[in-house]
Amino acid sequence: MTMVFEKIQTAGIAQLSYLIGDDGSQTAAVVDPRPGVEVYLQLARKHGVTITHLFETHIHADFMSGARELSAQLGGAPIYASGEQDAKYGFDVERIHGGDQFTFGSVVLTVRHTPGHTPEHVSYELAEKDRIDDPWGVFTGDSLFVGSAGRPDLLGEQETDELTKQLFHTLRDYYLKLDDGVIIYPCHGAGSACGADIGERPMSTIAYERRTNDFLQYDDLEEFKKFVKEGAPPVPQHYPILKKVNAKGPEPIGCAPAVTGLPPEEFQEAHNKGKAQLVDTRQMLAFGGGHIPGAVNIGDRPELSVWVGDMLSYEKPILLVVEDESQLERIIWHFAYVGLTDYAGYLAGGMKAWDNAGLPLETLPQVPVRQLAEEKGRFQLLDVRSPAEYEKDRIAGAKHKFVSELREGVNGELDLDRQQPVAVYCGSGYRASIAASILQRDGFEKVYNVPGSMQAWKNAGFDVEK
Repeated sequence: MTMVFEKIQTAGIAQLSYLIGDDGSQTAAVVDPRPGVEVYLQLARKHGVTITHLFETHIHADFMSGARELSAQLGGAPIYASGEQDAKYGFDVERIHGGDQFTFGSVVLTVRHTPGHTPEHVSYELAEKDRIDDPWGVFTGDSLFVGSAGRPDLLGEQETDELTKQLFHTLRDYYLKLDDGVIIYPCHGAGSACGADIGERPMSTIAYERRTNDFLQYDDLEEFKKFVKEGAPPVPQHYPILKKVNAKGPEPIGCAPAVTGLPPEEFQEAHNKGKAQLVDTRQMLAFGGGHIPGAVNIGDRPELSVWVGDMLSYEKPILLVVEDESQLERIIWHFAYVGLTDYAGYLAGGMKAWDNAGLPLETLPQVPVRQLAEEKGRFQLLDVRSPAEYEKDRIAGAKHKFVSELREGVNGELDLDRQQPVAVYCGSGYRASIAASILQRDGFEKVYNVPGSMQAWKNAGFDVEK
């Protein structure tokens, strides 16, 4: 008999899920499944096992759970979810509690209540059948990450203080009491906003985290609270939305949502009605060279999921422009990972068809950093990085507004002149292109994106303000 263990990494949302089982008993479980569940079915077939259990560590906020989807594909396999703290679900679950155990051949999963990120959060210890009290690993969910821990502020300010206290005790009274050799398998890696500055490695050990994880260095609760509050990144807008969706239970969709291809004239007509949001997923230089007036540029990169979830409305359907229609399904899954499944259509034939139809085009000029340095006095500078990035260093004279705070449009608090040139920068130009497209959509007449942004500025040797 051989233990089956597979880690499934979903780029962009930086989500990690797991298939674990035993090829002798032909049973397996999936922990924290994402949408797009075919990957789990393929892995089960590869190892000759049947997925009999679906485990959730908590009610997720950053991605749409695939548990109901996978259960439907498996003919109704049970979903095991925490019954701690009177957690409420709008769908059928098997409620589990700390101390419950599940056996898959020689592997035993033991449930541990690990609150703090959420009240109901549980983790799953991994142990050999004849050494249950000596675990070798733990699925930590969003309670303990590599180099970080789950943020306790996602349920609102009124819950944050109590959750921070619970997180403190989870880290001190549970994780730090595990053996140094225990391997931690978290639900997220670097790039997720579920924790501050999550490390790049997909796993770690208790010993390494004991030495290096800042969240594990505090013995005093009040000092811990201060540290957690100061390090928390901004809460993405889709987190509270998806928290409600996952508590209610996402409806199974079976496959990537169908999107109708619209020829250019019909696409323009749908856009002109003003009832849909227009998203162009081409790269920033292609978008800058020519795009449909009113489009928001969120480029097709792994982090696409994060930014469509944070920038788009969940109340309006999406009109989509893509570079390569053969990649449409993959792009649509990136939207589906964060619960965006309502489409008004995509531009059939892409921008080539739009150009050939002689329909209106708009450009978004790009200003390289060397030109920006030489002509800096004629630009209003807008830094759209996170507050922590801006506080660390910036181009002298830049105003600041985090890109996600522009999702509803541009108000007057930035004190920017709509008739004068505005150069927008971030870390690499990706977020700057999102923000610049919003400024242009909202009537700013001379908007420029800075490709390479702060990375290029520093590499060119230009000074920064600290």
